[in-house]
Amino acid sequence: MPMRAHVGDQLIVESPTTGATRRDGEIVGIHHADGTPPYDVRWSDSGHVTLVFPGPDAHVHHIGHPSDAAPGASGLRPGAKARASAGPPSDAEVADLVRDAAAAPSMHNAQPWRFRYFRRDRLFQVIADLTRTLPHSDADLRALHLGCGAALMNLRVAAAHTGRRPATRLLPEPDDPTLLAAVSLAGPLGDGDEDGLAALYPAVHARHTSRSPFAETEIPGPVRATLREAAGAEGVSLSFASGWHLRTVLDLASEAEARNLTDQGSVEDLTHWTGLSAETPRSAGEGVPPDAFGPRRRGGKAPVRDFAGGRPVPGRESADFESNPQLALLATPGDEAADWLRAGQAMERVLLTATREGLAGSFITQALEWPDLRWPLRDPVSGAGHVHMVLRLGYGPPGPRTPRRPTRHILDLLT
Repeated sequence: MPMRAHVGDQLIVESPTTGATRRDGEIVGIHHADGTPPYDVRWSDSGHVTLVFPGPDAHVHHIGHPSDAAPGASGLRPGAKARASAGPPSDAEVADLVRDAAAAPSMHNAQPWRFRYFRRDRLFQVIADLTRTLPHSDADLRALHLGCGAALMNLRVAAAHTGRRPATRLLPEPDDPTLLAAVSLAGPLGDGDEDGLAALYPAVHARHTSRSPFAETEIPGPVRATLREAAGAEGVSLSFASGWHLRTVLDLASEAEARNLTDQGSVEDLTHWTGLSAETPRSAGEGVPPDAFGPRRRGGKAPVRDFAGGRPVPGRESADFESNPQLALLATPGDEAADWLRAGQAMERVLLTATREGLAGSFITQALEWPDLRWPLRDPVSGAGHVHMVLRLGYGPPGPRTPRRPTRHILDLLT
């Protein structure tokens, strides 16, 4: 009988070696509607999530699911987790929620966020960590807000995954600009997932930035429509550049990349967060390591950033990228901090949705880092307003996992 599991079940791998320790982890994602392998497993000994094809030494321990129930008997959709009681989460559960939130992307993987949790009020606060800014590439802190908005989206998704309804307020204290959002675990999510948040949870740890070449395969119209709906759910517009507008976006990205390679401030930001400078060391839990740079572009038109800054990296290969890159622009009518936070949430919602649709993605931020190049990115025909992010989407290999800071370094538990 084939192995079957639900999200939330436990995968146990027995060691074939006498006296060796077995390994176990929570199944946080399934890839087939019938619950058969492979699974995304968060291992209890490391907290890391990996894709697992269980062997004969593995078995599933079902958590709150009848193992032989008829389809639909549990009332759960494939991949959904049994709802929690919506009671106050334990400190360990709070840490898990923050670990999920911190899986979000941020510019140069700076991870510019902190979280406070008030036990009595069941309230999270998302805080901007101003010690983790990019002073030259993000002088106005727009990218910081986008990254924190992405983490906020992950937090909402993770809360819904546990059966709790995340009530969110942006910028709740005008006198404290570092307090970006408050998320109250307001009560049970109920039987439905009207906002579609819980269904996105399997993609939280499966999503990675891919800086590899993508196939020339066009993203189907229905999938593009689904991505537009994902952005629209957060009050943000998403449009795919085409024709002359695509050529303009590519030209602007190329111009910005050339500037970044020669601008001293941009070089300093890049070398710090890639660890390529002995004068600006970073810890092992942050930044973009060389194995995540992706190949150097040999040909093609995809406007990928050279994270090596033109420096040689031992073992780094060259490759041909797409001739027809598929670029999606996220925009809002306004250009204030609240707009940036909404755009960050929409960005992550789009990326989680894209991951579920089998797409890979990366970020094209070069032109956004130069005020005189950012405004021309918009499509004046559509009147899309202020562009906050350009996403490169397509069918290709998932990117490597980039490091994250330990949860204890970004979470404060308060009474």
